[in-house]
Amino acid sequence: MPMSLEEYQIAQMYMVMKMQQQNTTGREGVEVLENRSFEDDEFGKGQYTSKVYHLQSKVPTWLTTFAPADALVMQEEAWNAYPRCKTGWQSPHDCPYFTKFRLTIETIHKADNGKSENVHGLNKEQLAARQVEFVDIASTSTDYWSYMVGSSSVDLSNFKSARTGRGPLSEGWQETCDPVMTAYKLVTIDAPYWGFGYRLEQALLAGERALFLESHQNCFSWIDEWFGMTMQQIRELEQESDSLLNEKLRKPSLLTNVEDFEDRL
Repeated sequence: MPMSLEEYQIAQMYMVMKMQQQNTTGREGVEVLENRSFEDDEFGKGQYTSKVYHLQSKVPTWLTTFAPADALVMQEEAWNAYPRCKTGWQSPHDCPYFTKFRLTIETIHKADNGKSENVHGLNKEQLAARQVEFVDIASTSTDYWSYMVGSSSVDLSNFKSARTGRGPLSEGWQETCDPVMTAYKLVTIDAPYWGFGYRLEQALLAGERALFLESHQNCFSWIDEWFGMTMQQIRELEQESDSLLNEKLRKPSLLTNVEDFEDRL
């Protein structure tokens, strides 16, 4: 990414908010259950979120032969202790379909151009099974999943930020760009279903890749909207966005923790 580690933290939060708003209607989208600070032995201090994704229109038709479309919802739990983050996906407890399914994304952000080796500290067996893909935000994709995710309309090979002067991103931009950083994402999927588990895993991997490309293209193309924001400003916008999402889905507004509430008084 053509930005610093500090800038990316703001950019990623802004991008998540805006894309969730764009993809949430009265029938499907994102429902925010919880958004609070946390502290534990594994991650230290960070922000915990719990969300439910209603994905009916973005599910491959063949998958609806195994479950009705309105049952295809996923619960996400995320621990954001930037620059380290972990996100887990599974079926909600009250959904009887795909209860064995698990998807985990572990992310480490580094101020480099994508050439660090084994940043997740995998063992020999894991390294042997790992498949490495480089996602270049200046590339374009026209496959099924890029269409379903919603391809960015901005051509980054021609885009230039008015506020920062960054861009356009020509071939090999990672070698000369300053500042530059990389999000190293380790995606692990377990779909132990006879007959269609492998197909489901491959579809989800393709979908995640398309989402990574789309969301990070948006991070950069929206730079003039988020550049200069403080963490306090982005947290306030995040709270407002969470409430709006739940209103769109006609759900009760989420509970914020007491500290966040008191800060607004």
